[in-house]
Amino acid sequence: MTISKKQLTFLIWAIAFALFIAMPYLVSDSRLKILGKCLSLGIVALGIDLSWGFTGLLSLGQGIFFSLGGYAIAMYLQLNSLKEGIPEFFGLYGVRQLPFFWEPFKSPIFTLIAIWLIPGLVAGLIGYLVFRNRIKGVYFSILTQAALLVFFNFFNGQQKLINGTNGLPTPNTILFGTMVGDPIMQKYFYYISGILVIFFYLFCKWLVSKRFGSILIGIRDDEPRIRFSGYNPVLFKTIIFAFAGCLAGISGALFTVQADLISPQYMRVPFSIEMVIWVAVGGRGTLLGAVLGAFFIRLGESFIQGLIPGGWIFIQGSLFILVVTVLPEGVIGWINNGGFRNLLTKFGFKRFVATYPSLEANKNREI
Repeated sequence: MTISKKQLTFLIWAIAFALFIAMPYLVSDSRLKILGKCLSLGIVALGIDLSWGFTGLLSLGQGIFFSLGGYAIAMYLQLNSLKEGIPEFFGLYGVRQLPFFWEPFKSPIFTLIAIWLIPGLVAGLIGYLVFRNRIKGVYFSILTQAALLVFFNFFNGQQKLINGTNGLPTPNTILFGTMVGDPIMQKYFYYISGILVIFFYLFCKWLVSKRFGSILIGIRDDEPRIRFSGYNPVLFKTIIFAFAGCLAGISGALFTVQADLISPQYMRVPFSIEMVIWVAVGGRGTLLGAVLGAFFIRLGESFIQGLIPGGWIFIQGSLFILVVTVLPEGVIGWINNGGFRNLLTKFGFKRFVATYPSLEANKNREI
């Protein structure tokens, strides 16, 4: 009996969904937190894939927007844990009154809006100032990295306002009627992370399937032609970069409540470059590759760091070299172009190959 590609794809997704539902009952609470954090990082990877894979905007500063979302939720939890007064770290630096810009974060509704709106606005402003001057390519990447360094130095040095280099921990306070550190709440965070990853993946998939997505690809491949066709590339690039910032903020907030801390270390250059590696390894321009790359690479890092402290940086570098030299389209791109099929044929699994046709073969058969 042979199975079609649609049946095989459905089977794989069904198994993945069943594992997602059952995982909280199969692993320990500490392992579940790791899985939840890995899932949350898939959201920021989707934003990077939209801006880089589809629009050609390689940002090396997504750590800015990721951290802004994390700081927003962390300060809300800090303020929510108090019956009166201000968070303890303020007193260490002689601050006696809550800074005015933190006052709105006492509201849960404001915070839920701020974790995506503030990063999105900052990303939109940076993007507009850059794109209106027609800066692109490597110069755009350098500018985003420069902006990242500016934000890192600012946040790292503001002890009185945001606890500087120490960052903001997330206290074990009540959120939606349950203590944040409670294992039940961690299960909720895990499921919320997974559901949002699926939701934003489907939304991004829908977005790029429309004319909007075709324009993004056109900007990536031939921007002057898009401008000549009557579209304004500045507007489209600003929108997609702002949306990527929104996704990064949501990802940062979900990551923070599961990591128990947000600090300027997430605005360091290596972390933002690591985000790009997730997308490159998974397959840029595929969306699914971005999510899988972020999840499995970060998961592998968690396990390998426990076994070989300091060894992950060499593995990460090797992965990037592998992608650049052997798999320029990433793992998912390689599979879509028949790489998996060719590999099975090479090792003698010709009978299975008949049930797993390449993407091009499917296209030809449909025509």
